[in-house]
Amino acid sequence: MLSNSDIAVDPKPPWRRRKEQYLAAMAGKAPDELRVSLADKLHNARAILHDLRTSGEDVWSRFNAGHDDVLWYYGELVRAFEARKRDLGAGAPFVDELARTVAELRAIAGERSAPSAARV
Repeated sequence: MLSNSDIAVDPKPPWRRRKEQYLAAMAGKAPDELRVSLADKLHNARAILHDLRTSGEDVWSRFNAGHDDVLWYYGELVRAFEARKRDLGAGAPFVDELARTVAELRAIAGERSAPSAARV
């Protein structure tokens, strides 16, 4: 579904601009488009979480942005889906699952980037 692609031009604009445009477009998506997007973003967040647990910090090298930006984007996705939760129908509970997954991503990423007690 092209409505859930972040951009359909080549070369692609910078990562941050594409993600901001995708987030802005969330307000105008039809409910079926929202459900597809939510399923995709939840799957991606779960995959990132799994890979972070099993492969560590290397997971962030897959993105055209740093881990702070990726975490920002997923946090903003949670907000955008929460704003449209009523429109998601039976998909609404998956917004909460996305929020939990993103919170866990943040917690693990924070643990790994926090200075150790020995360095403080």
